[in-house]
Amino acid sequence: MKKNLLKLISLTVILLFIVPAMVNAQGKTDFSGSWVMNAEKSNLGAPAGAPGGGGGGGFGGRGGGGNFVAKQDAATLSVDRTRTRNGEETTTTTKYTLDGKESVNTTGMGESKSTAKWSADGKSLTITTSRSFNGNDMTTTEVWTLTDPKTISITSTRPGQDGAEMKTTMVYDKK
Repeated sequence: MKKNLLKLISLTVILLFIVPAMVNAQGKTDFSGSWVMNAEKSNLGAPAGAPGGGGGGGFGGRGGGGNFVAKQDAATLSVDRTRTRNGEETTTTTKYTLDGKESVNTTGMGESKSTAKWSADGKSLTITTSRSFNGNDMTTTEVWTLTDPKTISITSTRPGQDGAEMKTTMVYDKK
């Protein structure tokens, strides 16, 4: 009887410590990889409530839509985005902590502050970024979702030029 009780206690202790660690490790989506924009599947957006598309935002239109390489570990997501402007190729790196704490990135557009938070099921990541642009504060929200093992969808919401909310969905295929 004592042997069975000891086995039961040992098994319970193992389950209490090992299973949650395994579930947590397997529960978060991994966005790592080289990604190429799929323009046909992407929607460059229009103001909320407006028909059709027209005028990009987020990663589309003027914001780019360049291919990117994502590197992810348990604590961070690092994104190397390559854009070509006026025949010149530039790469910008942004890093996000995956614990909900603020990350600060500096690019050619200035300093931005971002927080990244996982959905309850760990399948999507919401990145909220604030920056000052031309004297105005702007907040952009991106929701990253791995729609299948070879496709990422990034839905971006930001204020448009006329104050209406702009929403874009950029779709990327894994190289």
